[in-house]
Amino acid sequence: MTVLLYMDDSYLREFDATVSKTGPGWVVLDRTAFYPRGGGLPCDRGLLLSGGRELVVEKVVKEEGEVRHYLKEEPPGEGSLVHGVLDWDRRYRVMRTHTGLHVLIAVLNRMAGVLVTGNQIGLEESRVDVNLEKPDRNLVEEAFEEANRLLGKGIEVKIYYMNREEALRIPGIVKLAKALPPSVEKLRIVEIPGVDIQADGGPHVRNTGEVGRLVFLRLKNKGRNNRRIYFKIEP
Repeated sequence: MTVLLYMDDSYLREFDATVSKTGPGWVVLDRTAFYPRGGGLPCDRGLLLSGGRELVVEKVVKEEGEVRHYLKEEPPGEGSLVHGVLDWDRRYRVMRTHTGLHVLIAVLNRMAGVLVTGNQIGLEESRVDVNLEKPDRNLVEEAFEEANRLLGKGIEVKIYYMNREEALRIPGIVKLAKALPPSVEKLRIVEIPGVDIQADGGPHVRNTGEVGRLVFLRLKNKGRNNRRIYFKIEP
């Protein structure tokens, strides 16, 4: 199993690892700071340095229980030592948007009891789908205003682990309409004190003040009781 370094340190930009497995165009590492696509977040990109070569990491995905790093060039062999370098600008923008989205969802949940039915974070534009009965633009705009007020307070984001059974007793720990956290003994908890607490496996910033502002773009109907909210972060 690959050790997921980003789970404990989202700010890790470089790391050393060993190739534990290779395949057609990809490698599995014994440890990685690259986030694989999932949970509505895009994967990290960057470089693997090995044997004097710079290998471009084009995508990182979880396949067949493995974290596979797909490379533009010929992969190094099994047992090779590599030095990973993340595209930090890309990662940091995703982190900022991810934390901002947690705050927005918490506000919407508190204001209207909505749950998330889908989300997709992008570098320029992101979206979140919620089970809101009516396309209430005023409600959404108020939620963005409140979310930005909370983000501006500069609240420390806490990440820790908790036994699954204990965690699932916490009200609001799950804000997905049709999902539960993975069936593992310990869950990774992301808490923004006084605002939100969720079981979550993605990278986040350390303080809400790093997010910037959430900018509401548009609201679309996506079926019965399902509204899609488009937004971005600034700067």
